[in-house]
Amino acid sequence: MIEQLHEVLQEIEHAWAGKRLLVVGDVMVDRYIWGEVARISPEAPVPIVRTTHQGQQPGGAGNVAMNLACLGAQTVLAGFTGGDEDERLLVENLRAKEITPVFVSCEGFPTITKTRILGGQQQLLRLDSERLAERSQADYDRLIETVSSQLPGCHAVILSDYAKGVLTHDVCQAIIQAARKLNIPVLVDPKNPDFARYRSATVICPNLGELAAAARMPAGSAARNLEALLDAGQAMVPAFDLTFIIATLSEKGIALLRPGNRFIDPAVARQVFDVSGAGDTVIAVLALCLASGLKPESAVQLANVAAGIVVGKVGTVPVEKHELLAALTPEFALHAEDKVVTPEELVLRVAQWKANGQRVVFTNGCFDLLHVGHITLLEQARRLGDKLIVAINGDASVTALKGPGRPIVGERERARVLAALAAVDAVVVFAEPTPIDLIIATRPDVIVKGGDYNPDTVLGAREVQSWGGQVRIVPLVEGSSTAALIEKGARG
Repeated sequence: MIEQLHEVLQEIEHAWAGKRLLVVGDVMVDRYIWGEVARISPEAPVPIVRTTHQGQQPGGAGNVAMNLACLGAQTVLAGFTGGDEDERLLVENLRAKEITPVFVSCEGFPTITKTRILGGQQQLLRLDSERLAERSQADYDRLIETVSSQLPGCHAVILSDYAKGVLTHDVCQAIIQAARKLNIPVLVDPKNPDFARYRSATVICPNLGELAAAARMPAGSAARNLEALLDAGQAMVPAFDLTFIIATLSEKGIALLRPGNRFIDPAVARQVFDVSGAGDTVIAVLALCLASGLKPESAVQLANVAAGIVVGKVGTVPVEKHELLAALTPEFALHAEDKVVTPEELVLRVAQWKANGQRVVFTNGCFDLLHVGHITLLEQARRLGDKLIVAINGDASVTALKGPGRPIVGERERARVLAALAAVDAVVVFAEPTPIDLIIATRPDVIVKGGDYNPDTVLGAREVQSWGGQVRIVPLVEGSSTAALIEKGARG
């Protein structure tokens, strides 16, 4: 169970779009050649890949930036490039995602590219094009100057170290110290085993092998001696003037380490196709959570959910905002108060459902004194799709429709009771005489009413049918009505 679930959902849906994050590190182009393997080459014992399609996208620190942008954040990406065609393609791909590139072109250093050849869902080969050497001091000075100019107004900085020569000790310290003066949290994805270069960052986020290397433990023994490794990680926090360390532990989950305190969120068993890029997703989610002021424990839990999404994909693919929200739906459904939304929140939620290919059903009514007829209507409506919206009349609207003395139950209580039902995914109160504005704003796939209506008298039927939706009538349960309950109560 994610801590602060309500706050987490509010941040994802509303606040992350207002966050500005800066990513600094090794940028590169990830190329993919997809194909089919049907036989082995007669020239050598290697598979023959018949190419079906090709693609490319930002990789390395660029993939961190892509994750942030796909989660809705305003994103700036800084690093070294080669002033070549690959740089042009990289900039084009980044700007298509509304990421701002601020690159320093280095003479004699081509833009780094990684080409992966895949047969079906299996990676067969990777070809790297790069020159590994330190750039000139002038290039590093230009990078520090560029980054420093971007820091004001940022909510968090990520140092994405792929050990390609960008994040030297001096560069890291210049950025960390400048960010600290502005009270901006700094998160580091490390590749260098000497964590001294990341001293005074807010958090370092190593994987199991990276933490073992920093602790000078043999890589093969890290998993067997996990307790000793985590103890060593906790000791590093004060030693390097950190706030905490967050370590990904493969199938064991993610650990939050502080002196005298540790928190481990276990991984959920999932089908894994490709772990490449999972660390980029984790640090992107952590950065947004810290930028939003969420508790580190909540940040770790949410990052774990996001990592579980991306390992189910092939290739280095960022997590999408709607995927993350959809993954939280099982937990979210347990909290009835989170199902009661404003009209504005409902529109966002419906957009996320539809982005996941889910069929949306809409029904409305007063729902005063909930009875078996209401329950039957809602259960049958829910079977017509994947998500059910229930729009209820506000108190003034009920009084206008039903007369003085109604509603018996106020709008807030009616909404809360409906939200507790498993069949219901969202409840919204409308103050207008009819819910037509909500219907038009959410464009449901199905609109449902009880058996005292017919398709020609259902409000919104024409609109729903105009975009290819359906109108469905659910038969009434004989003898079940709010009026009958009120009359029975008066007699009793």
